[in-house]
Amino acid sequence: MNDWPEGWSDSNRGGGYGQGSAGAHPDGARVMRQVRRGPSAPPQGGVPQQPAYSTYDNHGGGPEQYDSGYNTGQVYGGGGPGGPGGYDGRGERPAPNWRRRIKWTAITVTVVLLGTTIGTYFWADSKLNREVDLSKVIDRPEEGEGTNYLIVGSDSREGLSDAQKKELHTGSADGKRTDSMMILHTGSNGPTLISLPRDSNVEIPSFVGSESGKTYKGTGRQVKLNAAYAEDGPELLVRTVEANTGLRIDHYVEIGFAGFANIVDAVGGVEIDIPKGGLKDTKSGANFEAGKQTLNGEQSLAFVRTRYALARSDLDRTKNQQKFLSALASQTATPSTILNPFKLYPTMSAGLDTLIVDKDMGLFDLADMFWAMKGVTGGDGKSMNMPISGNAGNGNLQWDTAKVKKLVEELKNDETVTVSGN
Repeated sequence: MNDWPEGWSDSNRGGGYGQGSAGAHPDGARVMRQVRRGPSAPPQGGVPQQPAYSTYDNHGGGPEQYDSGYNTGQVYGGGGPGGPGGYDGRGERPAPNWRRRIKWTAITVTVVLLGTTIGTYFWADSKLNREVDLSKVIDRPEEGEGTNYLIVGSDSREGLSDAQKKELHTGSADGKRTDSMMILHTGSNGPTLISLPRDSNVEIPSFVGSESGKTYKGTGRQVKLNAAYAEDGPELLVRTVEANTGLRIDHYVEIGFAGFANIVDAVGGVEIDIPKGGLKDTKSGANFEAGKQTLNGEQSLAFVRTRYALARSDLDRTKNQQKFLSALASQTATPSTILNPFKLYPTMSAGLDTLIVDKDMGLFDLADMFWAMKGVTGGDGKSMNMPISGNAGNGNLQWDTAKVKKLVEELKNDETVTVSGN
């Protein structure tokens, strides 16, 4: 049976493509088949309406209509769907919901900042060297108001190469001793920073050895304060300070030569005003002209260690140490450091890697200490030396007993300090 549309047959397809052409003339133009897209009125002249092709579905069913895609008698682009002046079926694009976008942007930023903050906290907390066990300290004074930090600068050369020791003028002595000691009190009446000269005359009390666990009875032995640290480390130093002052130490913080220099370099140096006449000391390596200048790590270490070029030796050196540490804390706690991750993380890493603290010390305690140090620089607090009455019989610096007692009472009660130091 012939399934071709009316007027078509195999015979009259002979001149088509694939059949060859017997005539001398080329094939004539083909007439494009018209496909019916549904019921329509019979055409009135022109190209006859062509029937739809029958095909079979893929499931072996009956015939179904095939649409070739051509629309009978229709001009492309002429007012139909999607054409000029037509409606594309999608409607107008809705205006952006800025409220929603701002909301989700704010949520995303908050989550990122929160995650970064939490991650930074645990990273920094894990780097703290909690090596000092204050639970080994016996016969401790009662707790008072506020918080008391014992801040120690040691002359430890740990981590320094021979070249660095030479460059920093640290020498090559074994072990470590205290190069500076300060009590920082924080409370509701502003911070107070008190330097304890390392040549202060103190009595070594009964104590329990930090390593041996043995009890050593006090014999009334009079020594310089830094000898307590040299004898049995931080725990005995804390015990000696508490026994000779009656003030309880809540936290212990220690930093060595290398860590000190690294922190200064990480923050880009510290600005210090060198007094008239300048400062020169061949033993510490200090060689500064008078006036404001920014000191790098090496220069800063030389500045805080200088004593032989100063009129009052250790008493004047403690003043310089207070001045410098307060300036360092002030510069570290600036937006240019805190908000700049390329400066903040190196600074934190340089400090946390070399700090030695007590086992109960937390990051919030450390932050409180630095903000208090900054407050001293900003005029919100007070800095002083431990009151000195003169020299003891052994040549050490003797504390003024009456003034020290008054000072400790004010600190315990978190009162404004009225006592003046040397």
